[in-house]
Amino acid sequence: MEVFLAAIIAVLLTLGIVTVLKSIKQKKLVNSQSTILLDKIKKVCKFITVEGDFAEIYHYQDVKQRFLKLVSSKKKALVVINAKAHVGYDLSKIELKADTNKKKIILNHFPQPEILSIETNLNYYDKSDGYFNKFEATDLTGLHNEAKLHIKDKIPESGLIEAAQKEALETILLIETIVQTIGWKLDYSALELGTSKTKKLK
Repeated sequence: MEVFLAAIIAVLLTLGIVTVLKSIKQKKLVNSQSTILLDKIKKVCKFITVEGDFAEIYHYQDVKQRFLKLVSSKKKALVVINAKAHVGYDLSKIELKADTNKKKIILNHFPQPEILSIETNLNYYDKSDGYFNKFEATDLTGLHNEAKLHIKDKIPESGLIEAAQKEALETILLIETIVQTIGWKLDYSALELGTSKTKKLK
């Protein structure tokens, strides 16, 4: 009888230990899943939702004066800028929290759309050097940077930012798809995005 009781106790203890070990292993797996998932989402990083083409004419001139400002020399150029601007979301700026018990990712903050890149192609017309004020390689680099700034200043009035804001939900659904790949859920029920009118996503 005592041997029988000892055997039952031994079996129960073994089952208890196995259950505890499985629980610990499962918790570690869930925590590991959440960490990998959050890293995976942030590695998507910059997500382009809208792109726009620009064609602008830019007048450049630079005047240098010598000899107590008695003599001046001007270099100038007419620059045609063809550019492509990409607007979207930097997903490294989102705020995510993992609820490991419910296998749920909570999206607390979603960034505003921003200019992610500007690609420019410059063509020079009516380019002329001054007598002691000639175009150098550094001038062309500077012109390229000025062209990008010129296009950047045009983007707010182009409607690209507003168009990207309308794609915010599509971006969130992309994140939701990533989350669902390992059987988790994305909770963005309390998220609000700033548009012309603050909109709550459901």
